[in-house]
Amino acid sequence: MGISDEVLAVLDVKFAAVLPHLDERQRRLYLASEARALGHGGIKAVAGLTEVSESTISRGQEELEGGAEVLGRVRRPGGGRKSAAERDPGLVAALESLIEPHELGDPVSPLRWTTASLRDLARELTEAGHSVSAPVVGDLLHEMGFSLQGMAKTRSGHQVPDRDEQFRHINAAVERFLAEGLPVVSVDAKKKEPIGDFARPGRTYRPKGKPITAPDHDFTRPDTPLAIPYGVYDLGRDTGWVNVGTDRNTAAFAAESIRRWWNERGRLDYPGATRLLITADAGGANSADSTLFKMDLAALSDDSGLDITVMHFPPGTSKWNKVEHRLFSRITHSLRGRPLTSYEVLLQTISATRTSTGLNVSAVLDENDYPTGRKLTRAERKAVELRVERDTFHGEWNYTIAPHDPAQQSPISPEQEPAAPIPPEATFLLTHPALTGMPRDQFDKLVDQLEPCRQILTDAERQAEDSDGRGRNPGFGTLDHRHRVLAAILNCRNTVTLTLAGELIGRHRNVLSYHARRTRPLLAFGGTDLAAILTRQTHPPRTLEALKSVIEQHDNMIEAASS
Repeated sequence: MGISDEVLAVLDVKFAAVLPHLDERQRRLYLASEARALGHGGIKAVAGLTEVSESTISRGQEELEGGAEVLGRVRRPGGGRKSAAERDPGLVAALESLIEPHELGDPVSPLRWTTASLRDLARELTEAGHSVSAPVVGDLLHEMGFSLQGMAKTRSGHQVPDRDEQFRHINAAVERFLAEGLPVVSVDAKKKEPIGDFARPGRTYRPKGKPITAPDHDFTRPDTPLAIPYGVYDLGRDTGWVNVGTDRNTAAFAAESIRRWWNERGRLDYPGATRLLITADAGGANSADSTLFKMDLAALSDDSGLDITVMHFPPGTSKWNKVEHRLFSRITHSLRGRPLTSYEVLLQTISATRTSTGLNVSAVLDENDYPTGRKLTRAERKAVELRVERDTFHGEWNYTIAPHDPAQQSPISPEQEPAAPIPPEATFLLTHPALTGMPRDQFDKLVDQLEPCRQILTDAERQAEDSDGRGRNPGFGTLDHRHRVLAAILNCRNTVTLTLAGELIGRHRNVLSYHARRTRPLLAFGGTDLAAILTRQTHPPRTLEALKSVIEQHDNMIEAASS
């Protein structure tokens, strides 16, 4: 007896309503149960209604009759299409050789010189006999632990000596000043901003479909106005002051920005302050080696009556300066996605900068001229150097400038006060072969040999001094020719620190450093034998005891070799 048309019509309606909501295994089992309920001819009838193969329905009946456990998945383990890596065992290795060409790949691979995008990788793999698409390459890379990443600027550059110690030195001074209620500011200049209808990075909320428009190309002309924001961030009060210059970023501009902050905010916030601590970068307009910056700070110290202490961060560490990530980052956030069409727009936007932690910012316009090329005479450099009291720890980074006392007599310059004679025993000690690399008689001959060359160098320096009026000895003491040559050799060989050598002969290390640098070119006239001797060593002795130990070890070695 066949299956009636009415039953088939009912099944057709049920299948149309239920099957779209079932997965592969559920459909197989459901159709098998309906076919078994129909009896003889049920598999064929159900297959005809659903366009599913009879073998699939039969397999479903076998699963029902066999009492198979619930799998929790559509396919049995191992079912479905094999992955690309399984079909092509060499695919992953080939992909690794392309994604890391410097380590595993062919040195002539074009991907060494191009961006390794998914399409590039897929094309290279296909040409190498591994047919694969870009999406599959992406899946393989994710499985291998790769992800799409940009460059991360985290590696530190060349680390200068005592880098971490300088950070701790600055932090200790900042905490000490803040504990005493004294002002501490972090200063720096932000990058120049062109004023006009120029596109700016960043996004801001606007009505949908109505973005702020800007020219497709930003072309600045020589007469395009520029804004130079110089920031002064007060660590104690969490306030920012920005002096927006319109000329150039010079030492005078940096000092004037600090002066304006003090006159308009600092002296009001700290009425009884007698000292000011400034933390700054090691380069730029407020550079650690800028005599112009120090001279302008000395003028500010005279006008304000403040002892100004300056601490510079080591080179290459400006991102740790508080003004960078506490003030400038917030200003950049405020300036995002809108053109700076005028100085007024820039000032208002900077002044509107606020944070949830209480930061508020003020901005003023500075239209003064700050020409470059300002030079100091030799006397001015000496006067500035005498005003600077350098710290015992890295005096080139840490120093204090006190107000000038008119009643106090100016110190006698090194050229006015005759230097104390150098002890002969100190010279005898420092000319030991262990330090100079040559016997003392050979050193004496070298001094005589370089004397004519020194005269030529001295005449050239004198002519340069006459031409520009500045001279070439910015405040350093004099030194005789013999000890100049000795300082140059010791500095080149690094067999003793200039600090220790200066203590022994009664001269400041800066004196030895200056004259060693000026005399070093003369050593080229000492011949090839001298060039072989001038091999720089590491870990020079820093104390007199260590120096005597080095000399004793050298003498013992010579004695042992001769016996």
